[in-house]
Amino acid sequence: MTGGALVLVATPIGNLGDLTPRAIEALRTADVIAAEDTRRTRTLLTHVGIPAAGRLRAVHAHNEQESADALVELVRDGKRVAYATDAGMPGVSDPGARLVRACLDAGLAVEVVPGASAVLTALVLSGLPTDRFAFEGFLPRKGKQRTARLESIARDDRTTVIFESPHRVGATLVDLEQACGSERPVAVARELTKLHEEVWHGTLAEAAEWTERKGEHVIVLGAAPARVEAVDDDEIERRLHALLDDGLSTKDASARVAAELGVPKRAAYERATQLRTRRR
Repeated sequence: MTGGALVLVATPIGNLGDLTPRAIEALRTADVIAAEDTRRTRTLLTHVGIPAAGRLRAVHAHNEQESADALVELVRDGKRVAYATDAGMPGVSDPGARLVRACLDAGLAVEVVPGASAVLTALVLSGLPTDRFAFEGFLPRKGKQRTARLESIARDDRTTVIFESPHRVGATLVDLEQACGSERPVAVARELTKLHEEVWHGTLAEAAEWTERKGEHVIVLGAAPARVEAVDDDEIERRLHALLDDGLSTKDASARVAAELGVPKRAAYERATQLRTRRR
């Protein structure tokens, strides 16, 4: 296509050989190349023999809003502005969404050159159902927002894809087990498309042993089990009794029951606390 446009260019998530011929052409012919990290994009350009020729502009999470106006003007003037983040599709857990919105609001053309996707790669490799899935990106690090998001994921009847850093993946898997129950199936992928690619499959109980390992991680979590429309109070108590008898703590027993029977976590915890008090 000709004329001014913002062109979102998907870049490899690990293996540089995954850069498509169309992406190479988009980068080669762009008037301006906006990049999340100009050093990484320069390395990519060098790999495929494309000279930067003074076209690189840094556009990252901290300056995207400020840069949007300048890039909109370039597109309005008929320039083709290619935008590439460090890996994958711009705008997906990466900068880019504000640029797209600014161009669309200005009535300007936006094009996409698709390519490698960590979300879809991990989802397919997980072996979990792919007909319906939710992408959660990076979870909030702490506080009420994180708790609310975990509780929402625990109830979701779709496969869920989550991004996580190597330093926090262990803690996130533990939090998911507490929210969703120990038997929920999960896959953990890291170093996707790279030499040391690894995809681990198991349950959240087993995943709690996951230790910090190199590379960005993608967690693919199985859907919540089918809910029982109406759960009898006696059934909840029987299950809590059994788990408490097995030595689980009040917190762990209530989390397991909430995940298994589809009852509110707070209600299950209150019931478990009452049962524990009666036993004393």
